[in-house]
Amino acid sequence: MEIGFYHLTRSTLEQALPRLLARVLAIPARAMVLSGAAERLEALDTALWAAAEWLPHGSPATGDAALQPIWLTSEDGGAPNDAAHLFLVDGAESAHLARFQRGFDLFDGNDENALQAARERWKRAKAAGHALTYWQQGEKGWERKA
Repeated sequence: MEIGFYHLTRSTLEQALPRLLARVLAIPARAMVLSGAAERLEALDTALWAAAEWLPHGSPATGDAALQPIWLTSEDGGAPNDAAHLFLVDGAESAHLARFQRGFDLFDGNDENALQAARERWKRAKAAGHALTYWQQGEKGWERKA
């Protein structure tokens, strides 16, 4: 599995996530967003509804996963919506990476704790044999650094 680490330096997760999800839907493919904090799901839901792009989605509180192109959850149980793309946010980690084709690990580069945690996740993913890429926000958008 390929995992892209996305170092947020110029925008918030709520600003960056909708743009990345829109790219996945354009493939077309399905996505699951796994948050490390259940209380964050409402904020993510609000951000997706407020996005410029139409991002149909649901969560355990709002709908049937099988019907949702984007599934928001804090439960690591695989992909109930048959997603091929997994977005890990708020420090989330998954024990089910093999069920996905591609992973996106988004982290706040302005938060030292989040940055250190992302470095540890990178080391574990590399040791597990995943193909890794590292992207950082720059003046012109995402820049591949590794």
